[in-house]
Order: sequence, then C-alpha cells, then structure tokens
Amino acid sequence: MGYQKYVQALYKKPKVGLGGLWKERLIQLRREQTVNRIEHPTRIDKARQYGYKAKKGFSIVRVKVNRGGKLRPRFMSGRKPVNYRRKFVLKKNHQIIAEEKAARKCRNCEVLGSYWVSKDGLYIWYEIVLADREKVSTYKGYEWVGRTVGKAHRGITSAGRKYRGLRHKGKGTEKIRPSLRANKGRGN
Repeated sequence: MGYQKYVQALYKKPKVGLGGLWKERLIQLRREQTVNRIEHPTRIDKARQYGYKAKKGFSIVRVKVNRGGKLRPRFMSGRKPVNYRRKFVLKKNHQIIAEEKAARKCRNCEVLGSYWVSKDGLYIWYEIVLADREKVSTYKGYEWVGRTVGKAHRGITSAGRKYRGLRHKGKGTEKIRPSLRANKGRGN
C-alpha cells in the first residue's frame, strides 16, 4: 500500500489519533488571513489528484470561508418587510465560493481543483491548487492551462460541476444540460 493510502486514512476519522494536534492546527488556521498561500499542501494525496506537482508554477492557497446561515440584508429606510432578517440558502456551495476567492486574488493563475481541509463552528477551510498560466503551459500534459481563463467563475471545476448538478448522468438529467438557465429552471 502506497503512502497516499495512509494519508487518506488520517482524514477519514481525523480526531481519533490527532486530538491535540488537530486543536492546535485549528487555532493556527483561525489566525491566518482569508486567502493564504502555503508552501506545501496539507493533504498531498488530494493535491496530486487535482494535478499538483512540486514544480515551478504550481501553488497551493488555503482559503477561509464563513459558514452558517446567511441572513437577508437589513434595510436602511423606514419600513419592516415580512421577510426581514429571515435566513436564506446559498445557491453555491462553500467550496466554489473558496475557489472564486482564490481566483480573484491570484489573477494570473488557473484553478485546477480544491479539497476540504478543516472546519469549526465559524469557518470552513479549503486548499485550492493553482497553476500559473505561462509557466505550467510549457509542461507536457498541461498545455490546456494556457488556453483556458476563469474556470472557477464559470463553474467548470469539479466543485463547480457538482453545484450545477452535472455529475449525474442518465434518465432525468435532460433538463440540466447545458445549464438550468438554458432550460428555464425546469431541472430543479
């Protein structure tokens, strides 16, 4: 069994053998900025799965996203609507929000993918694999990186395809392709 299987096993039940280390890591993560570039991936197995290599041009960014229910905005003028301060559900998942934050911060890079790192009561952390368009497009197998722009904002990454409902195949998925908007929302 390769070393990546052992790394995956650590994250299936992370709090069993890593109690003190896990708490220390959460305290350290809370003190970081929202978008923070790191030298080495926390989960090397997941980073490799999304195309990360320890070469020039590849980078890892850890992003912190607020979690929990979102409230409708407060009105400043003199009225109080019926739905004032009621919770509403986001249409995007937290992972795609993290990918978009990383893409806005690093404009010369392309998002290859992202994976879950940790969460607590306030935040959820993802690590995003980024590739510099100029440097990485010279590597064999990565020529496409130089031709694409804005995968995260167009919902083409793995997390983006998931929240658009494009992971399903077969009967019943006719009205979600190419998009819900193209089918007038009938796929929901």
